[in-house]
Amino acid sequence: MALLGTIAGFSLFGLAARFGQLAIKKRNLMENLGGHALSMGVFGYAGYWAYQWDERAAVMLAQKRAEITERRERKLAQAA
Repeated sequence: MALLGTIAGFSLFGLAARFGQLAIKKRNLMENLGGHALSMGVFGYAGYWAYQWDERAAVMLAQKRAEITERRERKLAQAA
């Protein structure tokens, strides 16, 4: 569910960015719906990528923490 929420959030941000672009140009917001879909798709993909990156980073951090804990335990065992 978090993946879907991340993708939807980024897609809505992309839609808002597209509306912002058209508002600055003072153009009709519903003029080119394909542009809206493209913007939402690109931002949705960015959301998917960000989610995957976050998941990989969490795994890497867990591995590093385990390594550090193991090294500390070995160091304490050698000192004792």
